[in-house]
Amino acid sequence: MRGSWLNVRERRGESFRPRCLRAALVAIFCIAALGQSQPARLSGGDGLSAILAYVRTGWDSLTRSTSSCNAASDPKLSAALVVYLPVDFEPPRDLEEMQRVCKITIAHLPRVIHQLGTTDPDSIQPPGLLYLKNKYVVPGGRFNEMYGWDSYFIIRGLLRDGRVELARGMVENFFFEIEHYGAVLNANRTYYLTRSQPPFLSSMVMAVHEAQRAAGQNDRDWLETAYSYVKRDHDMWTREPHLAGNTGLARYYDFGEGPALEALQDETDIYRQVASYFLFHPTIPAYEGEEVDVPGGRASGVAYSVRVCGGAQAESSCEPERRIKLKPDYYKGDRSMRESGFDISFRFGPYGAATHHYAPVCLNSLLFKTERDLEEISRLLGKNSDAAQWQRQAETRKQSMQKYLWDERQGLFFDYNFDDQRRSTYLYATTFYPLWAGLATAAQARTVVKNLSLFERAGGIAMSVQETQGQWDYPFGWAPIQLLAVEGMRRYGHNVEADRVSTEFLSTVLENFMRDGTIREKYNVVTRSSETKVKAGYAVNVIGFGWTNAVFIELMHSLPPEKIAQVAKAIPPPTALH
Repeated sequence: MRGSWLNVRERRGESFRPRCLRAALVAIFCIAALGQSQPARLSGGDGLSAILAYVRTGWDSLTRSTSSCNAASDPKLSAALVVYLPVDFEPPRDLEEMQRVCKITIAHLPRVIHQLGTTDPDSIQPPGLLYLKNKYVVPGGRFNEMYGWDSYFIIRGLLRDGRVELARGMVENFFFEIEHYGAVLNANRTYYLTRSQPPFLSSMVMAVHEAQRAAGQNDRDWLETAYSYVKRDHDMWTREPHLAGNTGLARYYDFGEGPALEALQDETDIYRQVASYFLFHPTIPAYEGEEVDVPGGRASGVAYSVRVCGGAQAESSCEPERRIKLKPDYYKGDRSMRESGFDISFRFGPYGAATHHYAPVCLNSLLFKTERDLEEISRLLGKNSDAAQWQRQAETRKQSMQKYLWDERQGLFFDYNFDDQRRSTYLYATTFYPLWAGLATAAQARTVVKNLSLFERAGGIAMSVQETQGQWDYPFGWAPIQLLAVEGMRRYGHNVEADRVSTEFLSTVLENFMRDGTIREKYNVVTRSSETKVKAGYAVNVIGFGWTNAVFIELMHSLPPEKIAQVAKAIPPPTALH
């Protein structure tokens, strides 16, 4: 199996309109005669109406275009402002104007990119923004580009708010990425040309298609185009090196090598922290550290000075400083963890170091969902033989997931280490993905929901039960996981639990919004606070925030009236307090 990760000397459309409520709740929401939503007027504070207005207006403030000045800046890097076009792409006129007004350089990529792994981003200097044809919504803060999986949830929110054209344009941007940059990218920056993100493309396509159909729009040609690109996206995940051994399942895998650029410049010296952790835990299998002599010291960018001290942290208790390098396999795991979107968590080993050695529940649930969506699209397009093929592929994946990922004794889905041939024991909230995707049996869904208390806290669902100081672990809760878990529970009829979790999370978001007027990237679901102390990765709890905005209105839409009243008071259900 893999060696240690501390290397030795030579290696290292419907618009969102909350439903018109019964008379007792008219004070919260009502639909005016012309069909326009009117904000609530609540005694003691207009928190609910204010947060809905924040979401509605937020779409515009978070909208970017690669032909506008505000899109090129990258808060993660201090690099020159450059917009890169595909090698054979003629610069649009608006880019030429932007070049003059914003003092931004327009350049072409050095070669045609047909798939990930064929271009070394380090050879593209300085790093910059990759051109997209349409406008798009960014998450906010340091995330000033269009992200792969964030965009699914953002698109759900846009469609709920009636912004169909903007949502459709974002999906078409992903088609453009596949055509010109080789895949749906982590985000449209040159340093992301080595990895994708969780495959939600088919779900985006189906959401836009349903919104267009509801508006009476015949979109067969668009659906035909979408079908070809979703197939190409699916193909990337179902061939090497994205295959998880001989399990028939897929894995996350970043084609790049060495440290991730954005982590080096914007994540509080994360790699020194990782090196220190592995050195301080010498008993963990497959981890070790050795002193190395690296000319130029830290400037090399790959050697880290680490000093291990005793509990008192007194100078006399410290060992001599060591200089170590992290192994290539660690960096591969770190990068692959970033492709998963769950950065940083200890779910795939400390600091995600073994991510590429696992068949994950989340990824394979999404691929099952993609195969079912492709089956449905095929039928809509009259491609019956294709539909039968996709049905078989989905069923095969389902059987493999049942074999490798379902733990009957624990009553949960777990990731599978295909090198060790062992199922993980790390409790993680992605266990709800198979419910959302519809591949769990009714009995499995009941058992997963029965184990909800493992994750549920006063403010919603925590990512894990392990406090690792990583933002994708306990005690943090994230909007997209709340939505997927809630919709998964509803799919199998567990509406009481779904309503409760929705109310817990929505009231947490609203309570914090009423305090500081912002919506955040993540929340501490134990303290019901937006104040999060993250030490592994970037420390800021980003304001914006695209997917939280979207999930807020989606969860609100599915709640019964009496639960919306509870959210308006910004308190969780009493039974959920821990």
